Amino acid sequence: MIRPLSRTALVLDIVGAALLFVILTPFSVVFYGPGAVGEGISGAAVAAIVTAGILMFGGVAIGRLAPGLALAAAWAGAIVQMLSGFGPLPIDVAILLVLYATAAWGSRAVLWWGFGSALLGALVSAVHLVVVTGVTSGASGWDQLTTGTLLLVVSVLALGFAWVCGLLWRVVLRARSTRSAQLKAESLAAEEQERVRIARDMHDIVAHSLAVVIAQADGARYAAAAKPEMATEALGTIAQTARSALSDVRLLLTQLRHRQGDGPQPTLADLESLFAQVRQAGVEPRITVDPMPPGEPPGAIQLAVYRILQEALTNAIRHGEGAVDVHLAWLPDRVDIQVRNTVGREQPQIGGGHGVIGMRERAQLVGGSLQAERQGAQFVVRASLPIGEVA
Repeated sequence: MIRPLSRTALVLDIVGAALLFVILTPFSVVFYGPGAVGEGISGAAVAAIVTAGILMFGGVAIGRLAPGLALAAAWAGAIVQMLSGFGPLPIDVAILLVLYATAAWGSRAVLWWGFGSALLGALVSAVHLVVVTGVTSGASGWDQLTTGTLLLVVSVLALGFAWVCGLLWRVVLRARSTRSAQLKAESLAAEEQERVRIARDMHDIVAHSLAVVIAQADGARYAAAAKPEMATEALGTIAQTARSALSDVRLLLTQLRHRQGDGPQPTLADLESLFAQVRQAGVEPRITVDPMPPGEPPGAIQLAVYRILQEALTNAIRHGEGAVDVHLAWLPDRVDIQVRNTVGREQPQIGGGHGVIGMRERAQLVGGSLQAERQGAQFVVRASLPIGEVA
């Protein structure tokens, strides 16, 4: 019954309805009241017109707030007007505004109540004009029927036009609401994709760097007593890895805060540095590239290959034992990646963490696929990424 409406809108509706009442009611009394020409209008007639005007424009005042109540008030005003014997009056503009409100802002039930009121009101108005006010007095039966039909058509057109205009505005409001919801959903989806991308980059950078740092720190701790020079070398590697990771994280944070700049975008040229870090962490990668790249792969493919290898090698450092086998096959239409490493029997099942999810997302972003699973004593990562055109 009551719609949520701002105070400003309600005040504007009330003020507008009051102004229309003040303007149209005197016109109704002076120019359309019975006996206005010649002998003057009675006080009862004035009171009836004023009462009908108050009811109708009261409905206009609450048309957006409570369209159902506004429709009831308009009907009450129209009944008072007809019982007083009046024909159409200027204050009847309020009925058109109320019908507009029922179609524009009413509930589904109020919408159809307004439609029914337009049809029924047109019929009642035509009958009232013919039977009560005597518009066709003195005319033949055929003329009365013709005039009554014409009045019915005019009334239906007038009341129906107001209702249809409100229905069109309802459609406009619904389209705006749908568009607003769509834009909001798209914005939320874009923000979620951005968060996922940054989280993926943060995981790739931090997880790999920390794995190298931990492996170097453990090795330096055990070798410090026997070979101090190895501890010094390990500390240097730790410092270099930490600085590189810190630089990448700063770039990502800048991108997150200011929505500008490109995050760290490694290419195939950075794979040697990646393999060197893995060797310094105590894991020997055995790399096989067959066949070689036919040209310069797209940047997105290079980034995906680097990140997938980075995460797979990080898992090998954290969970593996011994060397890790890396095979790259640069075919004309795709690149196949396979990383194998031995894992200990006591190691928990690998594959449910953020790393495997991130690798799979990396492959899917470029239209490829990735599987990561344990096969006996080995953990195997396989990926296939479409290349498309190469430079």
